[in-house]
Amino acid sequence: MTADPTARTASNPAAATPAAAGRRPVLRAALALAVGAGLLAALAPAAAARPAVPAAAADTAGRPADWQAADAALAGMTDPGYSTSALGAVRVDGRLAWSSATGVAELGTGRPADPRGAFRIGSATKTFVATTLLQLVGEHRLNLDDRLESLLPGTVPNSHTITVRQLLNHTSGVADYTQDPAFDFSDQWLNGGRYTSYRLRDLVDLANRYPPAFAPGQDWQYSNTNYILIGMIIEKLTGHSWNDEVTRRIVRPLRLTDTWMPGDFPFVPGPHAHAYAKSSAGPVDVTELNPSMAASAGGGISTTADLTAFLDALLGGRLLRPAELAAMKETTPHGEGQTYGLGLQRLDTPCGAFWGHAGGIPGYRTMMLASPDGRREFAASTTFYDAPDEDAANAAWRRVAVTALCGAGAAAAGPASARTTP
Repeated sequence: MTADPTARTASNPAAATPAAAGRRPVLRAALALAVGAGLLAALAPAAAARPAVPAAAADTAGRPADWQAADAALAGMTDPGYSTSALGAVRVDGRLAWSSATGVAELGTGRPADPRGAFRIGSATKTFVATTLLQLVGEHRLNLDDRLESLLPGTVPNSHTITVRQLLNHTSGVADYTQDPAFDFSDQWLNGGRYTSYRLRDLVDLANRYPPAFAPGQDWQYSNTNYILIGMIIEKLTGHSWNDEVTRRIVRPLRLTDTWMPGDFPFVPGPHAHAYAKSSAGPVDVTELNPSMAASAGGGISTTADLTAFLDALLGGRLLRPAELAAMKETTPHGEGQTYGLGLQRLDTPCGAFWGHAGGIPGYRTMMLASPDGRREFAASTTFYDAPDEDAANAAWRRVAVTALCGAGAAAAGPASARTTP
């Protein structure tokens, strides 16, 4: 996630602790959307003793060379110790063609990570939420150029000039609530703050402690508050929670049986790899947390198989009308936003452009990408932890995407060309 250009004020001194001084707010960092160098660099905690993570055993005999290369790329996240686990999958023409995992499900157990395991998807949730909102646009319940004031009067500064489109593409200028000290990666957050329950309005109220980053439409800055407001709009128009509406419109029709949009339930259901954060005492298991702190901006849970099925339906035209799907791919003209549409992000690779979203929430990082025609989809999750070499970790994470999307040859030719902005 990009740095906030606005000055940070100590509006919540009680939430700040000496241990948090100078640290990047954990949720602001973790709800990052960059697949490139910015994602892992923003999320790497301070170095300390790093646990050894053995790679999961895999039988690759007889597998096509590209899938063997994809297996190796995943192992390139865990073998050097960049992550405790890594999962990946590719769907081709509607069929799951590759699914793999490496690393361990839980430190100290030696139990291998399960390629079918669930994980927190962070900001990849935004694509589900944007799709739901665009379905409402297609039903003529609202227009993309409607003003926020007509939907949620007086909710944030500049609501008279902010449009729904500007919320979806992050050109609203609305302050990001995750800059608040309540989300600092501190001992206070680790020991209790991560279980705090928030309403959508609570998160907007936190954002309103900070000034807008710019006048609506004049620049681009990733702000999780935008998608909290989208969640509120969905609730206002439908009379249902954003979670229920995403489930009713997307999860159930697509039979995404391992996808869940939780409210404040703190656990990851079913098989899953545990996630960790650094502390002075070593790794802290942060698998359990209250996802209401991310909500419609990043609270979802899914699997690689379900994420690829979702993108298959979305890019294949089964969830939106052509007009709304085309609108999702209309990127902004502003700086880093030139690869960001309406809840979709473009990744340019050696084998062409792909659309999807990346994300993170403490302990988990996600990528999901699909070809423009919806014929090839990729999803991956990693539990990044204490990388000894951040640049190498960034390159390894990019290599996973490029290898899975383009094949072994393209990855070897130049994985650094696979980059999203920011």
